[in-house]
Amino acid sequence: MRNEIQKFDNLQPYGMSKRKKTKKGNLKLLISLVFAAIGFVIPLVVRFEGLSFAGHVALSIFLTAAIFWIFETIPIYATSLLIILLQVFLLSTQGPLFSRGELPTATAIFVEDNQWIVPPDVLQENQLHIKTGPRTYETIDVEVLNRIQGLVVSDALTSESQIVSDSRSRFLGYTPIAFTTFIGTLANPVIILFLAGFMLAAGAVKYNLDKNITGLLLKPFGKKPSLIVLGLMFVTASLSAFMSNTATTAMMMTVALPIALQVGMQDKLRSLIILSIPIAANLGGLITPIGTPPNAIVISALQQQGIDINFGQWVGFMLPFALLMLLISWVGLRTLFPPTIKEFQLNLESRFNTSSKAIILYGFFGATVLLWVTEGLHGIPNGIVAFVPIAGLTLTSALTTEDIRKLPWEVLWLVAGGIALGLSMENTGLAAWFVSGVAWEQLPQLALLMVFGLLAYGFSVFLSNTVAATLLIPIAVSIAVSGVAGPNYNLGLAALVIGAACSLAMVLPISTPPNAIAMSTGLIKTSEMVRIGLLVGFIGLVATLLFSFLVWPMFLM
Repeated sequence: MRNEIQKFDNLQPYGMSKRKKTKKGNLKLLISLVFAAIGFVIPLVVRFEGLSFAGHVALSIFLTAAIFWIFETIPIYATSLLIILLQVFLLSTQGPLFSRGELPTATAIFVEDNQWIVPPDVLQENQLHIKTGPRTYETIDVEVLNRIQGLVVSDALTSESQIVSDSRSRFLGYTPIAFTTFIGTLANPVIILFLAGFMLAAGAVKYNLDKNITGLLLKPFGKKPSLIVLGLMFVTASLSAFMSNTATTAMMMTVALPIALQVGMQDKLRSLIILSIPIAANLGGLITPIGTPPNAIVISALQQQGIDINFGQWVGFMLPFALLMLLISWVGLRTLFPPTIKEFQLNLESRFNTSSKAIILYGFFGATVLLWVTEGLHGIPNGIVAFVPIAGLTLTSALTTEDIRKLPWEVLWLVAGGIALGLSMENTGLAAWFVSGVAWEQLPQLALLMVFGLLAYGFSVFLSNTVAATLLIPIAVSIAVSGVAGPNYNLGLAALVIGAACSLAMVLPISTPPNAIAMSTGLIKTSEMVRIGLLVGFIGLVATLLFSFLVWPMFLM
């Protein structure tokens, strides 16, 4: 049925010839290829100060992927595979760039009393790189007496020391990693979690569990489409506060999909229903410390600086904010995607399948959800729990080979590409280089919070929100410790802004796993996700700043 819907959705507009559409598509493809080529080449021919050679390569890959994702002239999952391919060839230990050649060297000339003369252009501030292997080195600190002459003082230098003579060498500033690390993103714990969610969803559809759950949860919300969507968002956010955003979305999509499939293909209610799930899941993750990893990163960093935030306090910070954003998002969705029908009768059966295979599915479904919700009690990561339904549903034949073939495997490739992109940006120093370009000490309190919010939001659009928080929280802490921003700088507020902004980035299918799951239904377009994502993000950032000045200070006093 879903495939049939996609066929109808892809019909040409009335009066448009196939030839005209083909020409338009070819032109768009040509433009995207030109932009992608420019984006790939520029970082390789233009040197950006403070960015390693590997960082330039990672920037090329980043720009190429971003352009293809934006234009969508090739499938978005194919772009993700292209990312991994480029990383294996250009950034891995076994690739041609880092598997051949070695570091060029020069020799230090001894003067007296640990004074040495080295080539002036090899000095990296007050440091030298000493070659320890063909492509490895160690960094030592030196005291520079005369930079022009290359006169330095160091007790770590010897007449046999091989000083790296080329500061632009591709081997500097990056430790190549095995190609299996990049390919391994295809089996990342998040991917396994996705797979478990897809298998549970497939089983729920096969045995009509999704329709039964839908009837039970949505009965109190009546027949109006907007109220049904509000009910979906409320239930999703509530679950996401205690469960993985990904697992919640995968589970709730089994509830939303049958509803969306009952709606006419031209009715915007379809987009309204499908998009409401990832938005609610992303926002619901803010509510508790265990809702999403950035929350835990914020709390841990603040505790190390003597600022303790317990479970209840965090809920006090974020519950009002999350509820406000849920309502705003609901209004935004209704505005951008107004449903044509005024009343909607849910045609959902309420009879539970009592066959042996259905009961097996119910058991694995319930056990998996229970283990996900209680992770804080038993300590078993969600990725490990995910193997319970993966193995159980196949061993018991509750899902057959044909069922498994129908799973949206391309979504797993899409998410893996996003994980791999974040991996290369972090390891090559590209992400840190983006952040280092801000003169933090020159910014007042409001501007600092705005910059942190924008950076966290921007990073999380393309990177894992966990990576974004991991990069930015240490900077917020270092600014507080150094005192460069003055006495009015509030570390607690800065950390909360970063944590909130990370969960507001939901613009692209690769921005968050819930977005990717929604896109996998085939019932929404990327442009629709971008529209509501930008709206929620903009309003959310404004709301974050307002809360940081009007609400959160009361809890931090």
